[in-house]
Amino acid sequence: MNFATISACVLALGILATAGETPGPSPAKSSQKTSRQDWPVYGGTSENNHFSPLKQINRTNVKRLAVAWTFDTDETGGLQSSPIVVEGVLYGLTPSQKVFAVDAATGKLLWKFDSGIKGTQPDRGLAYWSDGAGTGKDRRILVAVMNFVYALDAATGKPISSFGKDGRIDLREDLGRDPAAQSIYMTSPAVIYKDLMIVGGREAETLPASPGDVRAYDVRSGKLRWSFHTIPHPGEFGYDTWPKEAWKSSGAANNWTGMTVDPRRGIVYVPTGSAAFDFYGADRVGDDLFANCLIALNAATGARIWHFQGVRHDLWDRDFPAPPVLLTVEHDGRKVDAVAETTKQGFVFLFERTNGKPLFPIECRNYPSSDVPGEVAAQQQCLPD
Repeated sequence: MNFATISACVLALGILATAGETPGPSPAKSSQKTSRQDWPVYGGTSENNHFSPLKQINRTNVKRLAVAWTFDTDETGGLQSSPIVVEGVLYGLTPSQKVFAVDAATGKLLWKFDSGIKGTQPDRGLAYWSDGAGTGKDRRILVAVMNFVYALDAATGKPISSFGKDGRIDLREDLGRDPAAQSIYMTSPAVIYKDLMIVGGREAETLPASPGDVRAYDVRSGKLRWSFHTIPHPGEFGYDTWPKEAWKSSGAANNWTGMTVDPRRGIVYVPTGSAAFDFYGADRVGDDLFANCLIALNAATGARIWHFQGVRHDLWDRDFPAPPVLLTVEHDGRKVDAVAETTKQGFVFLFERTNGKPLFPIECRNYPSSDVPGEVAAQQQCLPD
């Protein structure tokens, strides 16, 4: 089977009732609060736990799942995006990164936005913001198409002209380097904290590569509010873990996989990738903070609260591959609000959210030096005990 010839579709499933049985309430008529039916952010909830409390589909009736409706994007190719659902409307992306809105109960197309740019990078999702509790007067879809981020009116799909330049911002700007020479694509959706849109991006894994700055933009105006330099500038914490001029020319150490926000505490948790080059580091001798880190930042200001570096001076592309999950665990007889981060090695690190204290022992061990000419591997790596 040639998957390239198959149309990309959004599929909705429902339960078929058997004779003599009354089906559960449909999503459009359910007595549950609308917010309980929504999937308003990538990852389902602000905790990124992919959990829904809906109980219509359960172990007794799951075998009767049947197609309720389909929405055909009229495109071929891979569909790597996870839609969101807000107030009964499903928002999603086509393989070429057109944005669409459909009635979540029927699949009827409400609007479609075509930026005129064909997306060639993965685009895993989009974000929603409103000036009220979901139903405010100003409701926006914030979505990336390659290196551009658009603010669309959630009701019409039209770009909001007051955002950035004619409804979009260019992520190649605001990096402290020549925008024309930058290569950055937002492949995971932004996270929202109050009136801020916090973004990362996918970047080159070989040099030249753009710096992996984590940036927050005003959702109304599109203006930059803060930047956190994952390759520290002179005077910043971690600057001495790189060669002195690395901040001008080195690249990556970027958030490509997405972030998670604790809205009550005002903390955004940012996992970062390895620095360029992925498998060679003779030109970036040092531990290379903040590559391969889980970083807790003040979501309002971008100030570092704490960090954990999973791999020092990475030579194996062993960066963090998923946005963290926020959860509460029983530990040593008390409940602890924690943040969990998975790794490519199959580890799960668990930290206290506010201070980064590990909930389980982590041991730093010595390892052999590299025999590659010019390479200086890190003397120690820290692993779960």
